[in-house]
Amino acid sequence: MAKISRDEIKKRGLGRFVKSFGYSIDGLKYAYKYEQSMLIHVIATVCVIGANFFFGITGTEWLITLLAIGLVLSAELINTAIEATVDLITLEIHPLAKIAKDCGSAATFVLAMMAAAIGCVIYIPYIVDLIKVLV
Repeated sequence: MAKISRDEIKKRGLGRFVKSFGYSIDGLKYAYKYEQSMLIHVIATVCVIGANFFFGITGTEWLITLLAIGLVLSAELINTAIEATVDLITLEIHPLAKIAKDCGSAATFVLAMMAAAIGCVIYIPYIVDLIKVLV
């Protein structure tokens, strides 16, 4: 591996800024392609956005659902990074490696459950109103 000088690390400018977007896109592509959970979260995102349009939710409700989506997707990306880092360090099943992976997964799970709860709070009144109209 090539040694990176301090000057290289401290480089700033538009080129480096643009490169950083490329790295971010690479991370998103990797997670979407190889992480089943990310695919599930992306499908859920599409469903939530569709429901937002269907029910005509308020601006505040849009912001809350978008925040929940962003948090869950970010947690999944962080969990993927934790798993990759642990796998880089050791492929053997070590108790500490298991803890790191399990806790990363648990963080995503907690946020996903909170997002589901937020969805219930936002959508149930709209669903009840829709049922009243249909019945």
